[in-house]
Amino acid sequence: MYSNKKPLSERMRPTTLEEFVGQKHIVSKNSLLDRAIRAQVLGSCIFYGPPGTGKTTLAHIIATNSQGEIQKLNAVSSGVNEAREIIDKAKQEFELFGKKTYLFLDECHRWSKAQSDCILQAIEEGHIIFIGSTTENPYTSMTRAIVSRCRVFEFKPIEKKDIIEVLKRAVNDKEKGLGALPVKVEDDAYEYFAFACGGDVRQAINGLELAVNTTNLNKNKEIVITKEVASQSIGTSSYSLDSTMFYDMLSAFCKSIRGSDSDAALYWSSRLIKAGCDPRIIARRLIAHSSEDIGMADSNALLLSTCALISCEKLGLPECLLTLSHAIIYACEAEKSNSVYIAMSKATSDVENSKDDAVPNNLKNHPSINDDKTAGYKYPHDFGGYVKQDYLPKSLKDRVYYTPSNNGKERGLKRKKFDKV
Repeated sequence: MYSNKKPLSERMRPTTLEEFVGQKHIVSKNSLLDRAIRAQVLGSCIFYGPPGTGKTTLAHIIATNSQGEIQKLNAVSSGVNEAREIIDKAKQEFELFGKKTYLFLDECHRWSKAQSDCILQAIEEGHIIFIGSTTENPYTSMTRAIVSRCRVFEFKPIEKKDIIEVLKRAVNDKEKGLGALPVKVEDDAYEYFAFACGGDVRQAINGLELAVNTTNLNKNKEIVITKEVASQSIGTSSYSLDSTMFYDMLSAFCKSIRGSDSDAALYWSSRLIKAGCDPRIIARRLIAHSSEDIGMADSNALLLSTCALISCEKLGLPECLLTLSHAIIYACEAEKSNSVYIAMSKATSDVENSKDDAVPNNLKNHPSINDDKTAGYKYPHDFGGYVKQDYLPKSLKDRVYYTPSNNGKERGLKRKKFDKV
């Protein structure tokens, strides 16, 4: 229908903090990041979170607002030599003109230790301001030396209302967006784009652009984007669902696990995945229910559910579906016990409702020498592996949180604190 060399998502990329949407927890007015950007004192940092949540966009805004030079590298394709060239040039720019250079590294978790080490000195000396972008948790996926020199900001999926705002802006913008075209997007189509993209603004905009490009003019010479067109354009199947249906089906899946109906659980999980649900969402719910509804009756359910999540993350669709189905069937067929959930709830209630009790003297890291009323700590291994002694505060002495059920591997389980003196 129309052509433009740059994708719509690139043309609509915000250039100021006022245009930036989402991430209110880190860029709201007078937040630390907002103040640092406006004062041009932001140091090296790492942005991590899901795709399409504004990490690259915010990096560009920072560099533009600071009137700095921005250099981009991709950790997958770049090496040490390219980084050193940028560092050398940045040093010259800083010493001659006092101009800051922002080194933006996409997929920064993929850099090796040698690659990371090559920029450490430049960061410390202030010749470059490093901004890393990653979808992985930097505390576990990146070298400590880099992380320790950066502030880490976690990005969240963009909320639906913010995505709809961005889409409407793209439709109405005559200069950068689709405003020069007779585009009419129905409200439920906006809602569907915002729901189906999973918090990824780029995916929502790409879906909108595809919808406009592939929809013919109607008799009124308008390009009308309906919910049906939206569902086809954003890559989901005809088994589409709105947010209410999504949570209803997820509820049905969870209750099927609790009810030990593996056929129903497989059906609802398949419906969700066919409608575009990320299988990781199902795996995460499975992990939660493996402790909430199965617990100590069969702890292997928790292990298999965790394996299913790893499979969803590392293998992806469709390969992960076998592992996920395996874990779902196991969780459904396993014997059930909610004793872990009850124990957790009781302990949490005591913490919230009781006073701030002191740690018993025998359990302290540095016991008080003035407290001669409390017996010293008894090392269990000196008594064959177990010896009865008080571990709770005095006000909660003899409190019982965990009571084994009579199901599965909990059946006949004897608690040591009650059996030995």
